[in-house]
Amino acid sequence: MSNAIWDALSATPLPEVRRRAAVVDALTGVGPVTVPGAHRLAWNDRGGQSAVWYFADDGRVLLLTFDHESELNLYAEEDYALQESLYDGVPEALVALVRDRPENYESLNLTDSATGRTIHYAGGVFWYDGTRWHVSDGLAEYCRREDEDLFGESGFAYCLSAYGFGRDFTPETVVATRDADGRYKDAREREADLLAVREVFTRHG
Repeated sequence: MSNAIWDALSATPLPEVRRRAAVVDALTGVGPVTVPGAHRLAWNDRGGQSAVWYFADDGRVLLLTFDHESELNLYAEEDYALQESLYDGVPEALVALVRDRPENYESLNLTDSATGRTIHYAGGVFWYDGTRWHVSDGLAEYCRREDEDLFGESGFAYCLSAYGFGRDFTPETVVATRDADGRYKDAREREADLLAVREVFTRHG
């Protein structure tokens, strides 16, 4: 199982992972959220794709990705057991961060009709144990069984591209990417955005 972004994430020290998550959260305008036992940071593209990080107080991390155009978009399936199974192998203390919690823009809830319990939708479920990153057992098993591209169909490759793992992550690289995407009308607009992005990076060290 190999993916360049996965390999780069695995090689990035956790403080740098958290810094990048905080910068992207601020640039996206999501806003950090404190939940019981963790600090939540997120990204979305306003088109149905998202990445959500839960940095737990004990040093572990839960990472969820979601791509509404992928085979792992379970929103329309209404299959609670299948969604729950994607969290198999993740420590319960981390799963508790997304079970029976209010939904939000990045993470809608799927409800178990039999019990009324809820859990956040996610196509990709990944976690950090304090030393290294893991793909959830449930996600890995589902992709083996269904012969799916794990990192593609989970949204991982697309949703984590904003964080620049394995590459320089500076105000200049962020603005260069935006420029390549045609975001600016002229050099003045590009320079104004560069100043704003630099301010965000300064706030987050």
